[in-house]
Amino acid sequence: MFRVVETREALERLGAAAAAVGRDLSFMEVCGTHTVSAFRSGLHSLMPRNVRLLSGPGCPVCVTSQRDIDLLIAAATVPGVTVCTYGDMLRVTGSRGTLEQARGRGATVRVIYSALDAVRLAATEPTRQVVFVAVGFETTAPATAVAILEAERLGLQNFTVLASHKRVLPAMTALLEAGHVRVDGFLCPGHVAIIVGGEAFRPIVDNFGMPCVIAGFEDLHIAAGVAKLAEMVCDDRADLANLYPQAVTAEGNAHAMELIARVFDWTDAAWRGIGMLPRSGMVMRPAFSAFDAQARFGLVAADVPEPPGCLCGEVITGRATPHDCKLFGKACTPTRAIGPCMVSSEGTCQAWFKYHRAPAAGAPATGAGPVPTLAAPDLGVAGLSLPKANAGHAQGAAGRSPRRAAARNGTARRKERTGR
Repeated sequence: MFRVVETREALERLGAAAAAVGRDLSFMEVCGTHTVSAFRSGLHSLMPRNVRLLSGPGCPVCVTSQRDIDLLIAAATVPGVTVCTYGDMLRVTGSRGTLEQARGRGATVRVIYSALDAVRLAATEPTRQVVFVAVGFETTAPATAVAILEAERLGLQNFTVLASHKRVLPAMTALLEAGHVRVDGFLCPGHVAIIVGGEAFRPIVDNFGMPCVIAGFEDLHIAAGVAKLAEMVCDDRADLANLYPQAVTAEGNAHAMELIARVFDWTDAAWRGIGMLPRSGMVMRPAFSAFDAQARFGLVAADVPEPPGCLCGEVITGRATPHDCKLFGKACTPTRAIGPCMVSSEGTCQAWFKYHRAPAAGAPATGAGPVPTLAAPDLGVAGLSLPKANAGHAQGAAGRSPRRAAARNGTARRKERTGR
């Protein structure tokens, strides 16, 4: 019950601040986990009508450019190569189909759960060239660095990495400099902050006067984070607040950052929906160039257009919502995804598809209008009053299976008859 109370209090603070501001507020979450959690818990429908959350470039699969998708599919077609990837990358569409389709045509593709799984596979299958597809932000880059260092220690000649790691800060900076979307504050990515440290987001505050809040991933954490952002706007104050101190420190994880710095250097990188950003990607240092799959197999990156009609690039930069896309929910669904935002478990389109209801008639999908109603737990939106205990029990009973309910009813009747 205490979580409900604290969530209610955070929503009350948000409502008060939003009312005091007196205009529409747009906050951007830069983490796929925040996106999914907010939709799953129904937070959008509990927020004031003048407050909305925009999706930012926080889903690793979604920000991976079409040119990088084509590179990994090209790697899978090289004879004698085994491509190792995380599951979400299997169904992302490139100009030559998907990795899953390449596997259907005879390519060897393995789904793994750790970068070290690929190292172990290379050690046990010395006649195969194992290519690990490394995507993600600063959160997953240390694990890739560990895998490369372990392969070096083992003297593996058949292990390489197709690296597509990216840095979050350059993307946030690019969005603000472009000015295509009005953002009143950032809900910063908690996972990345654990690695890079909370103070890494200070330049966003200092250089752009933009409020930033680091928050956890439960509904309470997100509600408190959005409330804090609204209060900063209300007070006309730009600051950096860490509401996730149990995991995030000011300086971050020094050991993880040392691993990244030891193996990788910064390089220009292509982002879906943003384009080429200077020093926003990671490339292996010369000492580890032997583990560069692109160099070893002569893979050439080429600019590739987005799938026709797909708005994933606009969605992950806050310029559109999934309902603005004509493919959403029709030609593009989780079972036959066209864009990566519908493929990834952290993708905005998949979250909308799973948890969102259609907009009310005449309600705008974008702009300053209200967010369409979502399926949400009853926290008493109008007065933000707590549900009564007996109502909670009734709701719980309604969700139980008929078989279990019938068994309990039978037990109650037997007790009435026998007194036992």
